Amino acid sequence: MGELPAEALQSLERMALVNACRHGGRAELGAVLGGVLGEFPDLRGSADKVAKEARGVIQRVNSMAPQEQLAALEAKYPGSLKQHEREGREGLPPLHNAVKGKACFRLPPEPSGFMTIGHAMAFSINYLYKEEYSGELWLRFEDTNPKKAARRYYDSFRRGIAWLGITCDHEKNISDDIDRIYSYGRRMVEKGEAYACSCEPSRAKSLRFEGRPCEHRDRPAGESLALWQEMVDKRHKEGTLVIRLKGEMGSADPSLRDPNLFRIIDHPHPLTGDRYTLWPTYNLANAVEDEICGVTHILRSSEFQSGLQELLRSRLGFRPVEVIQFSRFNFKGAPVKKRVLRPLVEEGVVSGWDDPRMPTVDGVRRRGIVPEAIRQFTLQVGYTKTEHEYDWSLLYAVNRKLLDPVSKRLFFVPDPVEITVDGAPDVEAVIPYHPERDLGTRSIATSGRFRVPRADLAQLKDGEVFRLMDLYNVRVRSSGGGVRAEYAGDEIQREGRKVQWTADGGVPVKVLVAGLLFDDAGKVDPSSLAEVSGVAEPSFSQLAVGDIVQFPRFGFCRLDSPGTMVMAHK
Repeated sequence: MGELPAEALQSLERMALVNACRHGGRAELGAVLGGVLGEFPDLRGSADKVAKEARGVIQRVNSMAPQEQLAALEAKYPGSLKQHEREGREGLPPLHNAVKGKACFRLPPEPSGFMTIGHAMAFSINYLYKEEYSGELWLRFEDTNPKKAARRYYDSFRRGIAWLGITCDHEKNISDDIDRIYSYGRRMVEKGEAYACSCEPSRAKSLRFEGRPCEHRDRPAGESLALWQEMVDKRHKEGTLVIRLKGEMGSADPSLRDPNLFRIIDHPHPLTGDRYTLWPTYNLANAVEDEICGVTHILRSSEFQSGLQELLRSRLGFRPVEVIQFSRFNFKGAPVKKRVLRPLVEEGVVSGWDDPRMPTVDGVRRRGIVPEAIRQFTLQVGYTKTEHEYDWSLLYAVNRKLLDPVSKRLFFVPDPVEITVDGAPDVEAVIPYHPERDLGTRSIATSGRFRVPRADLAQLKDGEVFRLMDLYNVRVRSSGGGVRAEYAGDEIQREGRKVQWTADGGVPVKVLVAGLLFDDAGKVDPSSLAEVSGVAEPSFSQLAVGDIVQFPRFGFCRLDSPGTMVMAHK
């Protein structure tokens, strides 16, 4: 029954039965998946495989009557329902050396692109720990490369963090502290722990690869200090001089082999202008800023190496910091690396960073993914060092569960065809916006003329009876070149096709349907953004931009602009 351990398969069945028994006989993928991954954290790197098995188990469980579900649960897993209610807990593992009221975390975006869903999940982890330990949280922009930073990127992160409901206690830019970082750099040069190097970049790279020092390593501290001051005073050109750490040239870790600490970048900064041209590298800037900010715990993706920052903390006499690393949060068909996304924007492959196919926060927000879905999904999958790729359907399952009870249902007819129903009564239909929740009603006047989906009509046969949803039954009298129909009564039928419809006064609507931006071969799919034209019922005109509704038998959609929706998912 798949590649999962027998214990995990049993857990899937038990969780599905428990979830179904607690929610009216219908188990939900998101809840079951989250429970199993919480019980078996080693499987988080195989979340897609677990989800595949879970779908099959859930389908089987949901096909059972509620009494059968309860009987099966008590027979195979006695006491599980009460045990789940007593001990069931979803969340993140405890942090090592975290003291309530004294923990400090940071969100450290580089403002070189727009905030992605990967950032959103990593930031959510930091925020949830901050809340759990009553700690502090910094929003700190790592803007020490003026060639990449831009004001719109800072704004993207501020906007995304606010949308997620994350509150930060402090905000700063590393570019605000360049003079303070200079003081640490100067101290290292004075003590002979760093030196000025004028090697060609290719030669320096080759020597580091071989583990051999260059002749500048033995340069007297006074000479390096004089060159340092000349670099601060902008007397050298970009690429001619760098400040390097006297590291460990024989180390097996290449990052410790005399890495650069400062380099000249002759380019105006969006915040500081031309004030500085000597800029600290990522590792030095972070080591200093973590000390300044009082950061106690760093939670970040594993592409960042921690060895060099630990060495710098030791050399500078800084206190130690707990570092927890995890794999990048990747989603199928939508890589979150900015070096992959930026060319798509610059070359016009997508409409912008907020294109609904993009894995940016602005992109997924346009599609109708709500912030709480990202947070709950993050809690369900947790974090792991194993590199893996999530299927969007897992996030959609969580989002659907949140949207379903609060989203109004509105009729939408894609690719509409007009029909006239002979003998139909004039009816002022009063239809609830939700089949179970009290979200109000709307009245739709009908007089036998309708628009229905072309795809539905194409499947109807002569004499077949179908139901106009929440209205009455219609019998097809002839199909083919034109459709004739007649009124067939009001009695609700369990069998038969149910068709959404609009009457007079329908509103033209365009729906953008975003697919996977990249195909399985890693190439951009030019057909990944489709457009569906149709007609919606008159109450559509009452929606405000940002409202999310469900079009029955079509999907959840968000109003993106007047007359244009973006589909979230089925």
